[in-house]
Amino acid sequence: MANDEQRYAVAPVSGPAPDTGRPGKHVPERKCILSGAHGARAELIRLALAPDGSVLPDLRAKAPGRGAWIGVDRAALETAIAKGKLKGALARAFKTGDITIPADLPERIEQGLCRAALDRLGLELRGGAVLTGSDRIAEGARRGQVQLLLHAADASEDGNRKLDQALRVGLDAEGSDLRGVVIPADRTILSMALGRDNVVHIGVTVPAAAARVADALGRWCGFIGRSESASALRNRSAGSIGATEI
Repeated sequence: MANDEQRYAVAPVSGPAPDTGRPGKHVPERKCILSGAHGARAELIRLALAPDGSVLPDLRAKAPGRGAWIGVDRAALETAIAKGKLKGALARAFKTGDITIPADLPERIEQGLCRAALDRLGLELRGGAVLTGSDRIAEGARRGQVQLLLHAADASEDGNRKLDQALRVGLDAEGSDLRGVVIPADRTILSMALGRDNVVHIGVTVPAAAARVADALGRWCGFIGRSESASALRNRSAGSIGATEI
C-alpha cells in the first residue's frame, strides 16, 4: 500500500485483522459514516487522518487518534468520493475541513485487503494448517480434515469438481451442493503468496485457521463487491460456505 512507509503512516495490513468476535464474545460495532448503518467492526474499514491531512486506510484499526469507519464496497466509495459525500462525512467525523482524500484511496484499500488475505494464507501455511496439491487435499478432504476448501480463479472445473466431491464425502454431505470457494486470485498470485509452485487449490485443516482465513477473504470480497461471498465466508465453516463462487 502506498505511503505506509512514511513516518506518519497508518498500521500495515499484514498480521491479524480487527477482532471479529467469536461465539460468546462481545462483537464491537461501528457506524458507517456514509450509509449510517451499524456493523461489526471487523466488517468495516477504518480510515485515519495523517498529520498532513491525508486520509489513509487503517485496515488493522491500530493507528492512534480519531478514526472514521466505512462499510460500503469499492463502487459505492468511488461514487461517494466523486460526489464529495466522503469528504463531507470525514470533515464531520474528524471535526476539521483540512482533509485530503488521495485519488487512489479505493485502490489502496483493495490492495491492502488483498495483501492481508494472502498474508494470512501464508501465515497459516507456515503454521501447518494449510494443504496444497490436489492429491494431498483430496486425501485430507476425504478424511474430513479440510475445514475450508479454496480454488484459484483459474482452476479447472474438473479439478474443482473432484475436490468438491472429496469434501462432501469427508463431511458426510454427499448429495448436497457443498463445494469449495473460488477466490479472486489466480494460481500465479497464490503460488507467489505461499512460496510454492503451481498452487491451484488450498485446503485449510484447522478450524481456527479456517476462521481467520475466511475472515480475511471475506473483508476483501466484501469490498470488491462480492458481498454474498463475503457473508458466506464469514460463516467460517466448510459446511456453511455452500456453492458460492467469488
